[in-house]
Amino acid sequence: MKSTVIPELKTERLILNRIEKTDHTNIYHGLSHPEVIKYYGVSYTSLEAVQEQMDWYDNLEKSGSGMWWAIREKTGLNFMGAIGINDYQKEHKKAELGFWLLPEYWKKGYVRESSQAIINYLFQKGLHRLEAYVEAENSNSSKALVKLGFSHEGRMIDAEIKNDTYISVDIFAKINPDN
Repeated sequence: MKSTVIPELKTERLILNRIEKTDHTNIYHGLSHPEVIKYYGVSYTSLEAVQEQMDWYDNLEKSGSGMWWAIREKTGLNFMGAIGINDYQKEHKKAELGFWLLPEYWKKGYVRESSQAIINYLFQKGLHRLEAYVEAENSNSSKALVKLGFSHEGRMIDAEIKNDTYISVDIFAKINPDN
């Protein structure tokens, strides 16, 4: 996953393309929404502060340590959320998957559809292991990962502090059967 152009991927209902500067407001809308950030590790309270996230996306791409896509409806190109990988480790052929959707798009199969496109792309590029870390209380994301063929590998008890409270984190992984 060396520094490369993020390819546009298409599914039956979606277009996945690079997060651009023009998505700044979209990213803020998602990462400041109380329902989205309830189980997400990043949140912002101002439009200006979200520049940190935009810089993070750019730095992942430039360093070759990850890539993130905007999830858009094929018709109308409405912004729906974001999906991507970070913590790419070339020597181990593994990376961490992350995603989030705006609530109006929940429970319609968009996470599964966009994730499958990303997984197919990454596995074709030689990735061997894809990991996902999910707050233990986030049953919807856990269910989505299981439907995608991820295995639940365990739970890290009191692994992080969020809002002054210890949270446990489940780890899921999917292995490329062809690599």
